[in-house]
Amino acid sequence: MKDYQAKNIRNIAVVGHGSEGKTTLVEALLYATGTIDRQGRVEDGTTVTDSEPEEKRRQISISAAVAPLEWKDVKVNLIDVPGYFDFAGEMVGPMAVAEGAIITVGAVSGLNVGAEKAWALCDKTHTSRMIVINQMDRENANFARALATITDKYGSHIAPIEVPIVEGGKFVGVVCVLENKAYTGEGKTLKEIEIPASMAGDVESAREAIMEAAAGAEDELMEKYFEEGELSPEEIMHGLRQGIKDGTVVPVVCCSSLTRVGLAKLLDNLIDLMPSPAGTVLEGVNPKTGDAEERVCEEGQPFSARVFKTLADPFVGKLSLLKVTSGTLSGDTPLYNANAEKAEKAGNIYFLRGGKQNPAQKVCAGDICAISKLSSVATGNTLCDPGKPVKFEDLEFPAPCISMAVYAKKAGEEDKIFSGLSRLMEEDPTIRVEKNVETTESVLSGLGELHLEVIAKKLASKFGAECLLQFPKIPYRESIRKKIDVQGRHKKQSGGHGQFGDVWIEFRPNDDPTDTEFHFEDAVVGGVVPRNFIPAVEKGLRDNIKHGVLAGYPVVGLTAKLHDGSYHAVDSSEMAFKTAARIAFKKLVDASPVLLEPIYSVKVYVPDEYMGDVIGDMNKRRGRIMGMDQVNGLQCVSAEVPLGEMFKYATDLRSMTQARGSFTMQFERYEEVPAADAKKIIENTKREEEEEE
Repeated sequence: MKDYQAKNIRNIAVVGHGSEGKTTLVEALLYATGTIDRQGRVEDGTTVTDSEPEEKRRQISISAAVAPLEWKDVKVNLIDVPGYFDFAGEMVGPMAVAEGAIITVGAVSGLNVGAEKAWALCDKTHTSRMIVINQMDRENANFARALATITDKYGSHIAPIEVPIVEGGKFVGVVCVLENKAYTGEGKTLKEIEIPASMAGDVESAREAIMEAAAGAEDELMEKYFEEGELSPEEIMHGLRQGIKDGTVVPVVCCSSLTRVGLAKLLDNLIDLMPSPAGTVLEGVNPKTGDAEERVCEEGQPFSARVFKTLADPFVGKLSLLKVTSGTLSGDTPLYNANAEKAEKAGNIYFLRGGKQNPAQKVCAGDICAISKLSSVATGNTLCDPGKPVKFEDLEFPAPCISMAVYAKKAGEEDKIFSGLSRLMEEDPTIRVEKNVETTESVLSGLGELHLEVIAKKLASKFGAECLLQFPKIPYRESIRKKIDVQGRHKKQSGGHGQFGDVWIEFRPNDDPTDTEFHFEDAVVGGVVPRNFIPAVEKGLRDNIKHGVLAGYPVVGLTAKLHDGSYHAVDSSEMAFKTAARIAFKKLVDASPVLLEPIYSVKVYVPDEYMGDVIGDMNKRRGRIMGMDQVNGLQCVSAEVPLGEMFKYATDLRSMTQARGSFTMQFERYEEVPAADAKKIIENTKREEEEEE
């Protein structure tokens, strides 16, 4: 593949709902342009962009993949982005480096939540977009109906620049409204025909919609349109390009990936209407001075690049996928990681096509490539010229919303598991692994159950480490409800010196209910417990509050007052008084001990129509609704919910709201567990302890 200047490059993310044919569309475009010799199938695991074993097994895209092609002296870098919400993190990097996006919409299903989320991300990243109504070959495919679902949602933004030609119920071609010409044929084999007379009305309606959209892109065009009711073809094209670049106009085209009808005109529209990276200005800061910096996407600028994805391979090592945002890159280009503030040496440079690596000598501004073995570089980092450093804004990935405890399947493979997870975290920034100090469990967090499943499978296939995923243990607490005064007496005689320690301790709940600390009070008078043994009593209690009397959970909110006792001049020792304190502590069973559970503050963001379901579900989870607000066009339901009821909430909320809902949660406080639930928890804990023994 030859070197392409920025003006002859198009970086296009292919996004949309899962199973709407994104991967098949990319495959069909590669085949139609002669980039590959045969068109693979997702069902057979033979597509270019689904190259990972887990993608082939599940027949879904899991990881974003680049697939460049050439069309009419323009290089189009297609980035196939997974549509399943568990892999939403894979969308962030590609959308940060692509100037344009193809949003796929099914000709049968119409607009759905995946396409809506893709649209919202295009708004957030200021990415131009084109909607492709795909799968026009399917039974019950209906372009007009699918288009109506889009215009109902997005109104005047939408400009249908193509109308499908359907003969005998079969999709055979398209009318290009901008050219006022009709074409049939598959792939790049096009045949121009007369526009069918029966379609004249549809074509004219589409032309009016296009003209209106183009006129809205500039004030001058709008004035002329109002005055004359007409724009010239050149003015329409100028207005369309400007509107597409600004995001105020979204063209709609149609095609069939399987029969390849409409693909040639789709490619023409991509290179004619979607913006190139040439002249794009990216703002950043100088990491050494903090001063604002700019980089323009052209060859004469100092080198800079943005890493948008990392691939971890146990054999090849780390591959960093990046877009050259200014200057040029070659094997001898000095590299500086502005985030880690470290110099790097360029390894091998490749143009990737799915999993295939094609060596590259030079990469021009605006192009996408991969570099191997950049040790300090992570996803989102900026690479730049060490003499002209710049750091671009970090990428913002979705926060994990579901967690599972991770264990090695075979004893002794723990290091292998966590080494593999560490490598996978480089590849996927939405994964988190944390050690829970209280429960001693390692907790793996991700974006959904399927996401965690795939991580476990990748661990096995890539790093030969099999793991088990279980619900994490809940860090319960124990406390008491009433005051008691108890004796702890330890006396033992076994030849020679014996052991003797005797204490009277008053235990009571803390005066302040929000105070969860342990407080020790020394109220001994008259030397009944010698001063040198009092610290041993306190230490004995502090050691024992880690394991409460109900189910072995830490005790909180407790005050212990040592006020009396006795000792033996010879047999008393620190150890004896520690033991006496432990004996006294065990008598907390008489102080109305209670089990406490962590309560989390949860905010759920949903469209209005799901409010009833969300509130009803919260009540089932023993949640308390604290309030409702309007936030960015969504309803925000604030609630307080026990952690034990939230482990599968990410999956349940997605199901309840057709994936339109989201939530955040953070620890609030501990509260008493209802008696019936507490009884079950205590029984389960004791049973587990017996099984471990």
